[in-house]
Amino acid sequence: MRGLKRQGRDLQMSSNNIAIRSQNLTKVYQIYEKPTDRLKQFFSFDKRTYYREFNALHDINFEVKQGQTFGIIGKNGSGKSTLLQMLAHTLTPTQGTIEVNGRVAALLELGSGFNPEYTGRENVYLNGSILGVSKEEMDTRFAEIERFADIGEFIDQPVKTYSSGMYVRLAFAVAINVDADILIIDEALAVGDVFFQLKCYKKFEEFKQQGKTILLVTHDLSSVIKYCDNVLVLNEGESLGVHDAKQAVDLFKKLMVNLHKPAIATTEQVKQEVQLGEWKRFYTINSEHLDYGNSKAKIIDFGLFDEFNELVTTIEKGSECLFKIRVQFEERIDFPIFAFTIKDLKGTEITGTNTMIENIVIDNTGQGRILEASFRQTMNLQAGSYLLSLGCTGFEAGEFVVYHRLYDIISFQVISSKNIVGYFDLNSKIEISTLQ
Repeated sequence: MRGLKRQGRDLQMSSNNIAIRSQNLTKVYQIYEKPTDRLKQFFSFDKRTYYREFNALHDINFEVKQGQTFGIIGKNGSGKSTLLQMLAHTLTPTQGTIEVNGRVAALLELGSGFNPEYTGRENVYLNGSILGVSKEEMDTRFAEIERFADIGEFIDQPVKTYSSGMYVRLAFAVAINVDADILIIDEALAVGDVFFQLKCYKKFEEFKQQGKTILLVTHDLSSVIKYCDNVLVLNEGESLGVHDAKQAVDLFKKLMVNLHKPAIATTEQVKQEVQLGEWKRFYTINSEHLDYGNSKAKIIDFGLFDEFNELVTTIEKGSECLFKIRVQFEERIDFPIFAFTIKDLKGTEITGTNTMIENIVIDNTGQGRILEASFRQTMNLQAGSYLLSLGCTGFEAGEFVVYHRLYDIISFQVISSKNIVGYFDLNSKIEISTLQ
């Protein structure tokens, strides 16, 4: 069974209010090593093949009910964009079916949907006609599209002159003003400024209240938790199932550190593997990190652990976590200091601490000895990405000495459904009283 099954917007929704249904969806590409192999395959009349098959997606099954906000997450190369292109009818599946009930407005990767030679105004009307909206209807909606996009006189300039932010502003403004039943967003909002993103997410809330369906593909796990009812998790073209937002994010965190195992592997087996191996091998090490010291001690391992003592790259705001560091000593050092520092992606030091500040005295060092320090924290940082720096220092003859430092060695992400101002959450308790 092949192809897409797309229902017109005037058709009655099915009795169980399914907006989108994917059954056994598979997309296979033929990969040729060189151009001549494609020509050989075209003229081949026997069973010989000159290509290898690549399964971009394999046997994907899910349903999205009308009015849901449905998320799709996965590592790069997992097949997310391929799936959305089939949902938007710009790509045909190799096998399986997709049923889409209603008008779809898709905001896919930057650069799709607009003719770069046309002006913004011309592209608005072009997109409207593609989506089945008449010129008369677009005339009545154009003022709102222009207001929401807020790109000024550039509306009458060729799209090829637009910045990426301007492009997304106009594309999103069109998508939300063509009376679509289903809105598909693929990471495009990541290039917009924070105030434009705020406007978009307010529109998401309006869409939900109107009973419309939203498909959201994003690496922003905070948005997944805040907005999505259910989430499909993809990994290397395979489905890891549909879960509620919290379960999906937990599964994705394990994928990011290669701790996801097939169902036959028990939780205990996974934990044992972590304990026996190096923690740091589960992280992508920053190639630009700074590594220096006098080598009397060496940081040999490190990791970030969640409240269940599982190795992670993502922490939910408000939860408990541990920063762990292991140091091997090449000789005896009197009273070494273990430290960690957290920076934002601009390099600003946000916070940090060390064993001296916390009044922890370390005196059991010696050649070949390995010590492990665990810094237990409640994570109150604003949602976002951060860099971790580690150090082992001390004092010799009253002089400060660096034994080993790893600056900006790995990144981690804090996720939250609550947005705040600044870097950390004050956890304010608010009371409202009526005075008259």
